[in-house]
Amino acid sequence: MSLIFSAKRFFSLLVAILIFSTSFASVHEVEKVEKFHVGNMIMHHISDAHEWHLWGGHHDGVSIYLPIILMDGGLKTFSSKHFYHGEAVHTMDAAKNEHAEYVLGVGPAAGYAMFEEEIYKLGESGKLEIKNGAVVDAKSPLDFSITKNVLSLFMGAILILLILSNVARFYKKHGAVAPKGIAKYLEVLIVMVRDDIAKANIGEHKYKKYVPYLLTIFFFIFINNLLGLVPFLPGGANLTGNITVTLFLAVATLVVTIFSGNKNYWGHIFWMPGVPVPMKIFMMPIELLGVLTKPFALMIRLFANMTAGHVIVLAFIGIIFINENAWWGGLSVPMSLFISVLELLVAFLQAFLFAMLSSLFIGAAVEEAHH
Repeated sequence: MSLIFSAKRFFSLLVAILIFSTSFASVHEVEKVEKFHVGNMIMHHISDAHEWHLWGGHHDGVSIYLPIILMDGGLKTFSSKHFYHGEAVHTMDAAKNEHAEYVLGVGPAAGYAMFEEEIYKLGESGKLEIKNGAVVDAKSPLDFSITKNVLSLFMGAILILLILSNVARFYKKHGAVAPKGIAKYLEVLIVMVRDDIAKANIGEHKYKKYVPYLLTIFFFIFINNLLGLVPFLPGGANLTGNITVTLFLAVATLVVTIFSGNKNYWGHIFWMPGVPVPMKIFMMPIELLGVLTKPFALMIRLFANMTAGHVIVLAFIGIIFINENAWWGGLSVPMSLFISVLELLVAFLQAFLFAMLSSLFIGAAVEEAHH
């Protein structure tokens, strides 16, 4: 795993050096960099959106427009197409000395505007005020829209249900026999989670009740990691690179750990045995903070590693457009392919690590006192 992290750091440094060096090549090269903003391109691809862009340009491309669902004096639903094909309005952001753009909705979306994928209700002026890259004094309606990440979440969940239900039906019908079909491919992963993660870290006598949870988070992360490697397909958004999703997974592990904690576990947090009373008072908030930092580390690890892979691949591809020379593809494409193959391993490792560390936290919570 350390080799993978080292490789990512190396390629991130290489990308930074290449971009930095090309920006000082000549005055003409500076002008080229200004025409193509690699940072904007990367953020556009890894961020959430109200459409699923498949191919083509911004206005003449092919997209799947997702439903907008707002609560603003009642339920309002319409297609996001009314924003993406609405009237683009440019405004000068004096604080940043650059132009900002937002889109006024048309048709059922009239009275609303979208700025950087956030929907705002327009006031009497019919315009938004933007300062320092943020909207000023504009109300946001309650937004329950089906975004790209939400759709990916639903599709990933449905895919997991279909796959694992098929495996469960096979074993229920045939019993403990040699697996066939998709079951023979997943049995090794299921046994790995049961024996090498749950039983090894929680214990022989208490692991069974936690196996369903650990299997769920393992396959949820693993399958969505794989789907995220093909972002042009429906279901292939950067879901596990969204910190909201990783936060929910971490909170789920925290809740299971807290409600599984026994007297011995909480005793070692609030009143450590064998420790002088003054030190107990000093250590208690530190131990309590440790309960919260463990799932926080889970959240950041999954989010950072999955996002880093996408950023590096897009940065390598962006070098071609920065230099406006197809010959750079001789470097960018092989490097992007290598990182993409490496991401297949990272997709499995991150699912394995999340499930393993979750089992470690649960195992510490249910461990009995040793005498």
